[in-house]
Amino acid sequence: MGLVYLLQETAALITPMNLFYCFVAVQLGIIFGMLPGLTATVGIAILTALTFQWDPGNAILVLIGIYVGAIYGGSRSAILLNMPGTPASAATCLDGYPLARSGQAAQALGLATTASFLGSMAGLIALSFLTPLLGSVALQFQSYEVFWLAVFGVAICGNLTAAGDPVKGWVAGLLGILLSFVGMETIHGFRRFTFGVSELMPGFGIIPVLVGVYGIVEILTSLSDTSGERRMPQIGRTLPQVRDVLANWVNIVRSGVIGVFTGIIPGVGENIGSFVAYDFAKRASKHPEKFGKGSIEGLIASETGNNAVVGGALVPVLALAIPGSPPAAVLLAALFLHNIRPGPLLVIENPTYMYTFSAMFLLASFAMFILGILILKPLLKLLTIRKSIMMPVIMVLCMVGTYAIAGRLFDILVMITFGLLGYPMRKLGYPEAPFVLGIILGPMVDENLRRGMLLSHGNPAAFFVSPISIALVIMTFFTLFGRTQPVRAVFRFALSPVRGTMRSIGRTLGLVRRNGNSGSPSASGASEPFPGDRGEDEDLHK
Repeated sequence: MGLVYLLQETAALITPMNLFYCFVAVQLGIIFGMLPGLTATVGIAILTALTFQWDPGNAILVLIGIYVGAIYGGSRSAILLNMPGTPASAATCLDGYPLARSGQAAQALGLATTASFLGSMAGLIALSFLTPLLGSVALQFQSYEVFWLAVFGVAICGNLTAAGDPVKGWVAGLLGILLSFVGMETIHGFRRFTFGVSELMPGFGIIPVLVGVYGIVEILTSLSDTSGERRMPQIGRTLPQVRDVLANWVNIVRSGVIGVFTGIIPGVGENIGSFVAYDFAKRASKHPEKFGKGSIEGLIASETGNNAVVGGALVPVLALAIPGSPPAAVLLAALFLHNIRPGPLLVIENPTYMYTFSAMFLLASFAMFILGILILKPLLKLLTIRKSIMMPVIMVLCMVGTYAIAGRLFDILVMITFGLLGYPMRKLGYPEAPFVLGIILGPMVDENLRRGMLLSHGNPAAFFVSPISIALVIMTFFTLFGRTQPVRAVFRFALSPVRGTMRSIGRTLGLVRRNGNSGSPSASGASEPFPGDRGEDEDLHK
């Protein structure tokens, strides 16, 4: 039935106006992705502001097109200039640029386009068929479970986006949650942290915050980069050869699956999915020595992986209202702005919307493939525009989009303030994704904590009763403290009886096999050490 609904919604979307919006949005997303300093998140944030007054269907279609196009577009500058247009294309530089330098730029661009399309198809499968399953589980969520889900989302986002120092990710997420408390709370209408400023009563608008944290920060970062301009190599025919695609079908399937499940994890992002797929491809390759020197396998793996993350990242957006990547976080905010409430109630309030959303994703993926093959050389001229010219234009778009939402100069002040806050955060290694996610999920944490306390008459034990709550508490605990030595020691101690039992079973099976082969009991067999006994401490560490 899911396939039938998907085909019905796709057929309903195929109108001249929808196709026009889709192709223009994807092309604009490709431009955002290929220009270093402009990312998918920045593009979605700016277009969310500019399309705020649009019809929800057209606005969401445009934003999905921007998302799909930008993740793919980053591969162009990565292959030609060794400059990833988006963080998702960082792994593409490793083999794409060596291929371009060796005279295979056209082949690399064609394979990147095809791999991106196939990765998007893997994401589409997940988006269409995993979202209903996850949504049915989400129906079991009450205030207690939603509270822990929001806390877990911020915790794992901080853990994975700041892998070198997770504390910085958690600090950024906690700061976002605290700033989300500014304004009038929703249960009793009490003003919090407004300090007599009436403009703060509604709280910080999500669009000014997003444009400031991503748009302004990217502008400042790009203008502060003093690296010189790079020349582009000449390119020819970009249509990939079928034999190269068919020879890597296992790599494509594996990278697509990795990308999908990486995207489903809240807060991970396309860059991690790309590197994980690249790593698995290198481990499975017959020629791992070619990776980093112009390997077609590495290029296909990275591009399939990062585009598959897009569909996977949108699964928890629709089912749980928790984004799987930073661009998905902005898209989640856009859905709320257009009165579309993703999460556990979506399958009840609008049961077919997930298929409408998937159909939009399908159209955007086909548009990305067509535009990626047909329109390439004219757009590459944009890469020659100096940053000192391009970035002021982007600054004007940020200000216009922010002001157009409510016509308040205060929103522009908020945008600039959060941009000035986000720039030193980035320089100091505090990631933006958990910060923004904290602002988005902060009201969910606040409202469900207080509502749960009201329902339980002030008894906090109610938050630790249901199986879902217990599972989320355990996952949150291990996300926060799983790397500490005490937790690892306890975990090893708890598993020691299981390991002892498995060694005993192994010894018994070994004796049975040896006795069966000799035809009579043999005491000598018992004296031989079982392989599991050797290097016990080493195995336990592993």
